Formats: sequence, C-alpha cells, structure tokens
Amino acid sequence: MADKVINALGRNAAYQLANVTKTPPQYGALTPKWLSRVLEFKGLEAGIYRVNRVVEGDTPLDALCSQDPKKVDLPQGYIEYESKPREYCLSSISTIINVDTTVQDVYSSPYDQTREQISLAVESLKERQESQIVNSDDYGLLKNVADSHRLQPRYGRPMPDDLDELLTKVWKDPSFFLAHPRAIAAFERECTRRGVPPVTVNVAGGVFIAWRGVPIIPTDKLFVDGLKNPTAKTGKTNILLVRTGETKRGVIGLYQTGVPNEQSRGLSVRFRGIDDNGVASYLLSVYCSAAILADDALAVLEDVEVGDYYDYTQNPV
Repeated sequence: MADKVINALGRNAAYQLANVTKTPPQYGALTPKWLSRVLEFKGLEAGIYRVNRVVEGDTPLDALCSQDPKKVDLPQGYIEYESKPREYCLSSISTIINVDTTVQDVYSSPYDQTREQISLAVESLKERQESQIVNSDDYGLLKNVADSHRLQPRYGRPMPDDLDELLTKVWKDPSFFLAHPRAIAAFERECTRRGVPPVTVNVAGGVFIAWRGVPIIPTDKLFVDGLKNPTAKTGKTNILLVRTGETKRGVIGLYQTGVPNEQSRGLSVRFRGIDDNGVASYLLSVYCSAAILADDALAVLEDVEVGDYYDYTQNPV
C-alpha cells in the first residue's frame, strides 16, 4: 500500500486565495498645510485687490488738548492717501490630468481611479499655492517684509531673545510664528538650554509649541538653504511673525470666488473631453495671492542657523 503524502497549504497558495485589503494612494510629499488653515482669506469678485494706505505723518486728527478751547484754533485739513496704492492680482496655478478611460472603466474598484488622480493633483496644487504665499517674487511674504522689520539673530541660532525682538515689530495682536521644523527644533534646543521650555497650545485642530503665547506653526515652505527637506546637518532659514485678518490690518490670503466647477476655495476642476485614443482630460486651476495691509503685520528673522547642537554631558551650560 502506497504511503499517503498530505501537503499542508503553503503560504504562496494561501496568498492566492486570500482577499487583499488595499489602501488609497499614499503620497508622502503632502503636508498638513497649516498656513492655509490659520491664515484668514478674502474672496474677490474681480481678481484685483487694492490696498489704500494712509500716508504716514502729522494729520489734523493729532490730539489737541486745552482747558480753554475757545483760545485754540482748530486744525484744518484732510487725511492723505498714497497716490499709487499697491494692487494685488490673483495668480493662476494650473495642471492637466489625463486618465485612460480603459483604466477608469476596468480598474476603478475599490477606488475610483479618476477621483484618486484628481484628489492627488488638487493636493499638489494646494502645496504649490502655500509655497507661493511664502516665496512668490510678486506677493510672497518673504519678499514683501518691510526693511525696518527684517532682523538678524544675535548668535546665528534662534534664541528666545530673537523671537522677543520679532514681537516688538508685530506687537499689535500677533497671530503666529511660521518656521521650518528644523528651525523650531533649534529654537527648542535653545529654550531647553536656558531652562525655559515653551508651552503648547491648540490651534486649528493641531498642537503647537508657543512663545509668549504666540503659536509657532511648522511649514516646509520656509526652505533651509533653498531646500524643503535638507539633508545637511547645518543650514540657514527664516522665521516669520504674522498678524492675520482684514479687521486687524494684517496679512490676508486672496482667492477668486464663483469660478466654474469650483471644488474648494478658488480651485476649479474642469472636464476637457475625451480624445480619439480614449484619454479623458481634466484641467485643474487655483487662483490665489496674498496681501499685506500694513507694514507692521509682518516681520522676519533672517539667516537662522539650524545646525547647532550641544553636548550636555560635557558642557551643560
């Protein structure tokens, strides 16, 4: 009688029979985009935003005090505006997504391939929008800080004293600091070294450290040596202090209202049709800008060194 050989079910065979749980596309370059969450935005109808500023100097509204007003001549005049006010025009960031209709028809379970492609493209546009708000040569925050509100760190690395100096520039209800994660880590090291660790605060659903009650918001759009993700241990970056809001005469984001096929704030997705090869095409566009209503709404600490570390076992002070 021949011996019976019973083979157990192997891993490879079992794998072929098992159901597989799949995830939607994971795109590691996406960030929480905290700046877009904490910055106040204003919708435009015509795509142009004019900032009418008052000319600085003495005005007839200067306080005039006297116990006997009959003996004092009332001042006369008017409030002067800048003759050539700054106008902010919305910029466009666009991309085209192509999806093969065969792929869309056959491979859209469990995830709709068109929806996933458009979703990733939308997030990429929003990443670019946030980067432009910080770095644009036209309306970017870094390029439009007044010269009187540009500071240098005392010792290269970001010290508590340096952030205090920033607060003297934006002292009228500052909203938040904005810094690269490595700059925040460098600042925390200095606070630890001094024995004054910062507290944490909850803002827009996130937990951030704060200095003097002002949250420090992380962003990789403030580059280190021109890079979002630097690999070198040393490098220089900038730290911004921002007051946001139109009523506070601060910084506001701008976007176009009522765009066709609007998906979110100032962003539209338009179907462009299907070509002879069965490829469906979609145009994605976002219209954005930012305006600084007053010089004291923004200040920057420039050339901040993020690579200084300490050996506390040898020199704890």
